[in-house]
Amino acid sequence: MGRTVAEAPPGSAEQGFLKLLDRVRENGDAFRADGALFRVQPESGGEAVDRYVDFVYQPLTDDDGTVTGIFASGVDVTEETRAQAAIAANAEQFRTFAQLLPNHIWTAPPDGQLDWFNDEALAYSGAQQDDLRGHGWATLVHPDDAELATGQWATALASGNGYETEFRIRREDGAYRWHLVRALPIRDDDGNILRWVGTNTDIHERKVSQDESTTDRDRLWTISRDLMLVCTFDAEITAVNPTAKRLLGWDEAEMIGRKLSEFIHPDDIDRTGQEVASLENGGTTLAFENRFRTRAGEYRLLAWNAVPDAARIHAVGRDITEQRELAKDRERVWNLSPVLKIVADSDGRITDINPTWTRVLGWSRSETIGKRSTDFLVEDQEDWTERLRTLSESAPHVEHRTTLLSKNGQQRQVQWTIVPENGTFYGFGRDVTAEAEAAVALAEAEAALRQSQKMEAVGQLTGGIAHDFNNLLQGITGSLEIVQRRVAQGKLDDLDRFIAGASTAANRAAALTHRLLAFSRRQPLDPKPVRANQLVASMEDLLRRTIGERIELELVLAGGLWVTRCDPNQLESAILNLVINARDAMPDGGKLTIETCNAHLDSAYAARQRGVKPGQYVCVCVTDTGTGMDKDTIAKAFEPFFTTKPIGQGTGLGLSMIYGFAQQSEGYAKIYSEVGSGTTFKLYLPRFQGKSEEEEAPPELTDAHQADAGEVVLVVEDDTVVRGLIVEELRELGYAAIEAVDGPKGLDILRSKRRIDLLITDIGLPGLNGRQVADGARAVRPGLKILFMTGYAENAALASGFLEPGMEMITKPFAMEALATRIRNMLGN
Repeated sequence: MGRTVAEAPPGSAEQGFLKLLDRVRENGDAFRADGALFRVQPESGGEAVDRYVDFVYQPLTDDDGTVTGIFASGVDVTEETRAQAAIAANAEQFRTFAQLLPNHIWTAPPDGQLDWFNDEALAYSGAQQDDLRGHGWATLVHPDDAELATGQWATALASGNGYETEFRIRREDGAYRWHLVRALPIRDDDGNILRWVGTNTDIHERKVSQDESTTDRDRLWTISRDLMLVCTFDAEITAVNPTAKRLLGWDEAEMIGRKLSEFIHPDDIDRTGQEVASLENGGTTLAFENRFRTRAGEYRLLAWNAVPDAARIHAVGRDITEQRELAKDRERVWNLSPVLKIVADSDGRITDINPTWTRVLGWSRSETIGKRSTDFLVEDQEDWTERLRTLSESAPHVEHRTTLLSKNGQQRQVQWTIVPENGTFYGFGRDVTAEAEAAVALAEAEAALRQSQKMEAVGQLTGGIAHDFNNLLQGITGSLEIVQRRVAQGKLDDLDRFIAGASTAANRAAALTHRLLAFSRRQPLDPKPVRANQLVASMEDLLRRTIGERIELELVLAGGLWVTRCDPNQLESAILNLVINARDAMPDGGKLTIETCNAHLDSAYAARQRGVKPGQYVCVCVTDTGTGMDKDTIAKAFEPFFTTKPIGQGTGLGLSMIYGFAQQSEGYAKIYSEVGSGTTFKLYLPRFQGKSEEEEAPPELTDAHQADAGEVVLVVEDDTVVRGLIVEELRELGYAAIEAVDGPKGLDILRSKRRIDLLITDIGLPGLNGRQVADGARAVRPGLKILFMTGYAENAALASGFLEPGMEMITKPFAMEALATRIRNMLGN
């Protein structure tokens, strides 16, 4: 060590050393003095240095036990003493730093008995240093976590490795919070553990959130309808969620521990293996598809997303079997549909077409995509631009027809339905070229057929009407010839019979005219409240004479029958026609029944019939037991000129007239018939809700019809006979009558200064018609009363709105009494 130049340094150390010597002399005991400081002169020379020496002092005694000297042996401990001083300084510096940290800081010697805690740990726990030293810290650990915490701490102490775990530590208020607890050993140069330094970090919020996330993850794992699977990089399944059972039929135990290849379609095994290798190298799987075998031996197509993590592959597979089949079906529909399908953007540029576009128009996909739809249109492009604008406003176009130019130069007509959605137009077009051409051809054929039918109908009408009118004219002309000859001969007896015959034939001609007008639905009806029971009962004698003795007639008239509103004369004519048809259907006799009843046609019944309004009706039903009609005959029965009678025995206007009368009266007609079982004809007339009027007796000429003061009446009529009859009647009644053969002559008279109290004019006049004459008359004689005569259907149709105040109309043929009454009423008012 060198030569000691001084036993002790000056000052307190020297005094302490002298005290040691005194102690040895007085007590005679050996003792140890650690870390005595000496100044030593090195043997090699140089300056003296201070060294720390541990001494053992032993007294030297004689035989009497008297201390005679001191034996001192020393060991140089300078390095150890300085190292311990440095450690003490470092410990103080560590504790000062640890107090500044927000975490719990603690230390322990190599044996693991915790011996120091920073203020943060003490403030959190509310404990003192002495409470926590040794094993006292374990009292703060949650009972459920204590075994794990102490066990892992013992393992760390035994192995010398770091300590890291998570457990709950009690706070001062008794609440437990999760902490991440870590400890590291401090070692010397030889690797020996000098101390342990530990920290407690509060992770409560993160831990709770993590637990919640774990709960959500477990819940999602359980309820997800997608297949969730975990496997190793060797493709061994380690976990599957319950969807494996729902989707594939496999229990969890049947899949875990087995290879993916045992469940994958043989054709997909190689591709799946390549995907697993990619995941092992850190790749990510997005929408990888393969087929998984079900327990029943079928295969389901799955689309996978997968990521590698912790030496495992975590994958989610979605069943797209039906989705893919649906996509294939849509593709088939797209490719096989006979409908042209296009997709276009908001500028009208085509982005997709189906093969039918090429099949119909010849334009290939490359020749179409990117072009505007107007490039294929034949019609005005500005019109198409306007349609695009409306489409852009989300207004679809339905059944819109365009003409497109095909590649071979032909034009094709396509009927489109175009639907906008999110700035894209979807068009569905049907090639209607052949249909349009057929429609044109059909229209031409129908026009030709209608012309042919019209000519045939005219022929039938001409033949039938000519036959009937010839018979009627024969009765009129023949009777008049006899009357004329008898008068010339002075034989005036028995003239009434011939005059009555002519009058009957004329009335029949008038009835035939009304039939024609009823068929055309243009005759001016005279509707009024009608009691059908009384009308049918009044016709009983006529009907019995009409049907003859071989047919039994029965009237079944309902009690409480409603009142209807119609033209009673037309109703009588309709019933008579039906009775005549029934008679002809029973050539060998039979039974004819005429019934009346109240009827209610509901909405359901009206919806099944054409031209029927729901409501309350009076029904007149005529039933016979005759030959009946088949369905084809019933379908044609109301058609004009259709008849089943031999040529010359009917015009085919009877049922047509009845049908027209029913329609004009806002009613309905229906036939029920079976061949061999008879026929029932039902005539429905609307119920009248007002009060019925008493039937008026036909007017007779009386003194009331005579002129009051020689009123002047102008008669404008181009028919000489009619004009003569009217003028003669007027003069017999005391009126001054003026005649005009046409409109211009009548207007000249009206513009003169002559007195005229009433104008009677036919509507159908040569030169100027009756309405023009009336307008001219009112221009010069504003208050003139005017009575129109009409025998023409087209003029009668103008009756509604045709007449102005002071104007009336009378229909030909009319009785002279009716004319006289109308004139007297007009002039009297």
